Amino acid sequence: MAFLYIWIFLGLLIIGTPIVFVMLLAPGLTLIIEDNTRFLNLLVQRLFAGMDSFPLMALPFFILAGELMTAGGVTSRIVKFAETFVAHRKAGLGQVSVSSSIMLAGGSGSAVADASALGGVMIPGMHQAGYTKSFSAAITAASAVLASIIPPSGLMILYAFIMNVSVAAMFAASIIPGLIIGFGLMVVVAVVARFRSFPDPAPRADWSETWKTGKSAFLPLLTPIILIGGIVGGIFTPTEGAAVAAFYALILGVFITREISLPQLFEVFSKAALKSAIILLLVGAAVSFASLVSLKGTPQLVSGFILNITTDPLMLFLVVVLFLLAIGTIMDAGPAILILAPILAPVLIGVGIHPIHFAVVMCITLIIGLITPPLGLVLFVVSGISGERIERISWDLIPYFLFEVAVVVALVLFPELVMWLPRQLGYV
Repeated sequence: MAFLYIWIFLGLLIIGTPIVFVMLLAPGLTLIIEDNTRFLNLLVQRLFAGMDSFPLMALPFFILAGELMTAGGVTSRIVKFAETFVAHRKAGLGQVSVSSSIMLAGGSGSAVADASALGGVMIPGMHQAGYTKSFSAAITAASAVLASIIPPSGLMILYAFIMNVSVAAMFAASIIPGLIIGFGLMVVVAVVARFRSFPDPAPRADWSETWKTGKSAFLPLLTPIILIGGIVGGIFTPTEGAAVAAFYALILGVFITREISLPQLFEVFSKAALKSAIILLLVGAAVSFASLVSLKGTPQLVSGFILNITTDPLMLFLVVVLFLLAIGTIMDAGPAILILAPILAPVLIGVGIHPIHFAVVMCITLIIGLITPPLGLVLFVVSGISGERIERISWDLIPYFLFEVAVVVALVLFPELVMWLPRQLGYV
């Protein structure tokens, strides 16, 4: 009976129950079956306590900022600016997709939002230029994950909330890995271009065109500088920074780009409110679920099981990474972080892995799961935009996926790739 809640959890998942109800029903039914109904009040209390958090207010503000940037035409301006730098190279529009994702990542904080915004611009444009739909969708998906890695990252805020670690430290620690993945993907695109027949690149843009598009993209590109600079520099907290980002995106869309009308604001705020409500309910359900996990002593049982495999910290870390890659194929990154972080983090920290090192590696590994079939959300987004089957997109994704996995392994083997910047800034 010790693992009854796990079997109920898996059974509900298999029959297609939404994850938020799975995390509420599994502990509730377990307590009823085991005649421990006195703990049901605890589950309800933890549900509301999980949502009642000031640091967690950053998520709705970041979601609102992303919606405002999408509606305000920021994406198209950044894409045009990126085109002036790399569109003249072989597979140039693929390079534009990656470089645009790097620039956009500092504003949206969500891989799914980035894939939707950038995919709506790049996938039809690349197909019209002569690229296959599967390649266009694959490179868009592979680069969209940068939005959840390069700060600000909604998933890392979730992890920081659940495990009580510094958001600023996680943001600082994820900058170098995010840039490695971003610029590395551009190299992979160049390598792939040597073996495939792509359309001829566009002519090199002259300096006047670069200057013109640069002026248009300048204010949107200030978003990550203001946001990350303010948080890392200690000017404001992540929650306050999220509010600043939302306000700045509002000013951009309404008064600078003038692509958001006052009637559209209602729709933008409605979308942000709905997405925020879904995420906050999910967080509350996860905190409630975690209370039963703790009550049953599951972290100790998992720790004992994993340590029986190996006690070497490096091998243990790699085993957990493989496990997380497998989980990423069947579970969205958010719920996976909320459920597994309280179980796995104590084990790795107990063998000497730094909490921030593990936090960033775990988040990036699960974020990669957003582009793995059968349940990768980013895959569904780009498939819907391109009209291409997920199987074909997945085939074109293989080199980019393998590169991103290789980066995760490098982050495990060389901790300073993660830890150097937060150490220099005095966070660890």
